[in-house]
This record gives sequence, structure tokens and C-alpha cells, in this order.
Amino acid sequence: MPARFKLDENLPRDAAALLRDGGHDVHTVSEEGLGGDADARILGACRAETRILVTFDLDFADIRSYPPSGYPGIWMLRPASQSISATLSLLRGALALLDAEPAMNRLWIIEPDRVRIRE
Repeated sequence: MPARFKLDENLPRDAAALLRDGGHDVHTVSEEGLGGDADARILGACRAETRILVTFDLDFADIRSYPPSGYPGIWMLRPASQSISATLSLLRGALALLDAEPAMNRLWIIEPDRVRIRE
């Protein structure tokens, strides 16, 4: 089932292409002129558009500041390196779980060997 994503400015353009090629609806922070904006504004845009935020930014993993139930979803990518290939590998792994595991209103911490999900 296609999902709606917003990619943070720290992700490579290839990540948007991978998600779009998979049939997902993707917007990017950069395309929308939100680059450099406060975290709260970016998540506000995600909430207004019902989009899952995909990011490397560890601030978004703080469930006290950003409780998963208050947002459409957050995917925190934790690759071994922030190379394009490592990032795309994590996204492919997460997409493989998307049909079996709901992403809405959850924080997914996506690592090379596991995905931790917080509600």
C-alpha cells in the first residue's frame, strides 16, 4: 500500500527517487522551502499533510518532545554511514516491513540489522 512521506533536507535525492519508484507519494523539505526551519515547523507540515517524516536527525527520536501518537509517523534512519548506498539499503529494508507493520503514529528507528518501533 502506498504511503505518504516527507524527506528531511539531510537525505539524498536518491531516497526520494527510491520511494517514488515504489509508488509512494513523496515530498521533500527542500522542495517545499522548509530547509533550515525549526523541527516543530517541519513536523507541523507533516501533520497537516499526513506524511511520515524520514530523517537522520536524532532530535526527532525524543518521544518526550515528539510523542509518536501526535504525528503521522517518523522514520529515524541510523545507517552505519550516511552514504547514499547505506541510506537506500535502510529504506529498502523498512519498505519491506511496511505492508506488515503500520507506520502511522509510530516512531521507527531503522538500523542495518533491525527496526525498533515505538508507539
